[in-house]
Amino acid sequence: MGKQVVVSELPGALTRTGDALKAHQRAANAGVMFQAQAPNGFDFCVDALFGIGKCDGFDTHCQAWIAQMSASNSPVLAVDIPTGLHADTGAAANHVVRADFTLSLLTLKPGLFTAEGRALSGEIWFNALDAIHTESPMACLGGPPSPESRAHNTHKGSFGDVAVIGGDTGMVGAAVLAARAALQGGAGRVFMGLLANEAPALDNNLPELMVREARSLPIETMAVAAGCGGGSAMAACLLNVVQRSRQLVLDADALNHLALSTEAQRALTHRAPATTVLTPHPLEAARLLATSVSSVQANRIAAAQSLADRWQCVVVLKGSGSVIAAPGRLPCINPTGNARLATAGTGDVLAGLIASYLAQQQDAFSASCAAVNRHGTVADHWPANAGALTAHQLAQAL
Repeated sequence: MGKQVVVSELPGALTRTGDALKAHQRAANAGVMFQAQAPNGFDFCVDALFGIGKCDGFDTHCQAWIAQMSASNSPVLAVDIPTGLHADTGAAANHVVRADFTLSLLTLKPGLFTAEGRALSGEIWFNALDAIHTESPMACLGGPPSPESRAHNTHKGSFGDVAVIGGDTGMVGAAVLAARAALQGGAGRVFMGLLANEAPALDNNLPELMVREARSLPIETMAVAAGCGGGSAMAACLLNVVQRSRQLVLDADALNHLALSTEAQRALTHRAPATTVLTPHPLEAARLLATSVSSVQANRIAAAQSLADRWQCVVVLKGSGSVIAAPGRLPCINPTGNARLATAGTGDVLAGLIASYLAQQQDAFSASCAAVNRHGTVADHWPANAGALTAHQLAQAL
């Protein structure tokens, strides 16, 4: 294409031997320039500094080149993974390349799809180089759920009941959002057990939702989404919900009170297998693990798996590249969603949607993976000229 190709080499590189020496000779014969400095400008840049071999502790020379690549308006292609991004975790170093494209070789790297990875990797390309893998993967990449198919000869009882327990004074909207999402997700009937002192008797926009006193709900036969807007009132009913509900999604204030209640934690470990889902964001996960948010974000897959193994339940660790983990299963990284979901109430919508799938007799892991994928897909398809995506619009768009 008439472009001058320049290879800028870091000082102190090893003496070339074997294939590397032959490749260098072929490149030099083709007119490629090798130099110790980076050009002041470029039309296209290939970040081939370290690949997965080194992700932090860069000297000042490397730091300058990383900064130059990230600051350029010209496109950058990273080889295998952007320099400074951890291949297994998606954690980013203080100095990291922001790539427009990443060509992952041999295998896809989990760090490309979670934590900082999605923002730094750009469009991801993959070439297996015909490699045959013998080691087991450490995670799987989620795909779209199977198309829904409903038998004609069914009724509302065929698709289960969801109870949303939450909505303390001043936070009723959170419970309403979860209930609306459960209804839009296909549950046969949806009840709201609101905890506010003066709870509304009706959702005028969705009169199909039924309001009940929380303690009167027969949750032994229901899928329960608990904690959405639960506030301090959630503490008094958490143990009852954990002990009695047939299927259970614990979100928001239910998780915060769970972190403080050893009795509720013990009850959680006695629940039937594959009936419980925890949906923490990183701060809630840190509280449950008695650690810091930075520790959770440093290895999101390990944090989610630790919670899942501790309480023998499914865990959805929300965030960029949400991680779904369960005991004895390969963690799943969800590839859908974007920053439009970074607004109040979208987590409540997700909790209600998961509960809806549980009520329809999906197993907890499959229900979580399907709900997270569908939840993110709405954000991905939201028109760019439509403004912000509110949680109300998200539930409606399901």
